Amino acid sequence: MSLLLATLIPGLMLIVVGLPLLLNSAGYAAMLKALPRSTAAGNVFFTVGAAWFIYNIAHLGEADLIIPKPYMLAAFALIAVLSLIYMREFIAVRGLAALVLVGAMPLLDAAYMEYHLPQRLVMVSAVYLAIAIAIWLAAQPWRLRDFFAWMFAMPARARGVGGALAGYGVALAIVAFTY
Repeated sequence: MSLLLATLIPGLMLIVVGLPLLLNSAGYAAMLKALPRSTAAGNVFFTVGAAWFIYNIAHLGEADLIIPKPYMLAAFALIAVLSLIYMREFIAVRGLAALVLVGAMPLLDAAYMEYHLPQRLVMVSAVYLAIAIAIWLAAQPWRLRDFFAWMFAMPARARGVGGALAGYGVALAIVAFTY
């Protein structure tokens, strides 16, 4: 993935997430409030995140393996299936966290060793912040529900968060074209 795409994609995603908050969309707010406990979203996010993770495991080199690859693939696939069956509480949040964690690698790989382009740090900083938040939310997924409750308690908070996300997305989109 090119550095332009690796910066543009998160920028556009932040704009798409932040703009409805900034515009105070009631339907979007209802969707976000329901997201942490949504079974349908959990099935999609967790399945895609687990599949992407298993795909990454399948493409590891021999030097990265401690356990033979077929056993690792079977173990992680079994864990994913059992998690979908028995760990239903906040599975959507955990699935989103998994997607952020596996999705961060291609973005950071695109910026690796590009020291002559200091503007790459605008994207890299956002990705590392997303990684930290994803790890925290994977361990304590109810915090996303609490954050949404706090954010939607006052319309100004939701608009402020939406403005910050959309503004940073615009900044990333602009930076993407400076490479």
